[in-house]
Amino acid sequence: MAVANQTRLETRSVSEAAPLGRRRALTFPETPEQLDLNLGFVTDLALKTLSTDMHGTTASVSESMKLGLVITDTTLQRLYRENLIELKGSIALHNHRYGMLERGWARVSQLMSVCNYVGPAPVTLESYKRLIVDQMHSRAPVTRAVLDQTLSHLVLPDSVKRTLGVVLSSGRSLFLSGPPGNGKTAIARALVDAITEPMWIPYAIEVDGQVIRVFDKHVHRREAHTEDDFDPRWVKIRPPLLVVGGELTIESLDLVTTETPRFYEAPFQLKANGGVLLVDDFGRQRCSARQLLNRWIIPLENRVDSLTLSTGKKIDIPFEQIIVFATNLTDADLTDEAFMRRMGYRLSVSRPTWQTYTEIFRRTAADYGLTVDDRSIERLVKRYKAEDRAPNACEPRDLIVRAADLCHFAHQELTLTDEILGMAWEGYFGTLGEQRGKRIFR
Repeated sequence: MAVANQTRLETRSVSEAAPLGRRRALTFPETPEQLDLNLGFVTDLALKTLSTDMHGTTASVSESMKLGLVITDTTLQRLYRENLIELKGSIALHNHRYGMLERGWARVSQLMSVCNYVGPAPVTLESYKRLIVDQMHSRAPVTRAVLDQTLSHLVLPDSVKRTLGVVLSSGRSLFLSGPPGNGKTAIARALVDAITEPMWIPYAIEVDGQVIRVFDKHVHRREAHTEDDFDPRWVKIRPPLLVVGGELTIESLDLVTTETPRFYEAPFQLKANGGVLLVDDFGRQRCSARQLLNRWIIPLENRVDSLTLSTGKKIDIPFEQIIVFATNLTDADLTDEAFMRRMGYRLSVSRPTWQTYTEIFRRTAADYGLTVDDRSIERLVKRYKAEDRAPNACEPRDLIVRAADLCHFAHQELTLTDEILGMAWEGYFGTLGEQRGKRIFR
């Protein structure tokens, strides 16, 4: 096998066909009593938000906290009555201008020493768990047509596509092994693209007055929506793809807090819920493969992970993502068979045959709007053999990219002549085997 490479959002329109649990979770909270948060926590967050807000209005604080005007103004009025803030004027109904008082600044300093999170109001852990699990259980299955379209840029046999389809429909993990440069990462990226149904995640989660930030603009891509009465503490996203490599440690799989900031950043697997978590170069992390599998052995089976707060309290979170372990090491290099049984599915990615290599080269050239002479590809294959090189599926793309670089430098139209391909070859592979292959393109 080988591969080439503040407006309120209306629940009625969001979820007429959605399960009851999802409709309830996304319903816009009209009053403080309808929030799933302790009102003291909301008040503290409002005070911290006001202290950092340049406008100091109910509307601006409301926008920052992702809460309605009524809830926000009710909360700020409470702070006003406690002589923590001052009322500077009225702009409109439920929209006033406020300022900080000395007692308020003292209170903010105290609050920041415990948790300096300022941003969208979180949802409770229970609300998060209910909605994530509900979305995963009600997600429409991936069809073969969608899978074929997603994988159309890859040269894969039907048996491999079938396995990938089963991985998507089951949500189980996938172990991808094989030599580097033959499409393991491309397959993992294609998996998440096949999940077309968007999902909802919160900006943050609250647990015992502590905050775990979930939404990450570097990981999560917002999805456009037409709803106009949903709880804006939730954001609609594309199923995420999160890639971790050699930087992965056992410690990074748990909740970590530091002096600054004094709140938690969600670990990789929590951010990847609903999508795909790619552990690239598995076996080359800063922790051993056995340590990593020991950490995830129960979550892989039960779809529930356990995280630990700084207080020592353990919390359970959904483990609802497809984990892809991609490696160029063998099973024996990594762990024993007992661990491998928990992997779900396995695929071995081999180097392309010459026929497959030729097809990849043609497809890649076509992506650049080019045609390539079969005799040029034959001469490429001849040079591979002359230099005793085994082909990799990534190399047609890499050679064409370097040919494009050469043409750009020479201020000429991109063409795949023997001369250009020869220079691209030497720039990519170096001069190894030069004496054996130097006349092949001539």
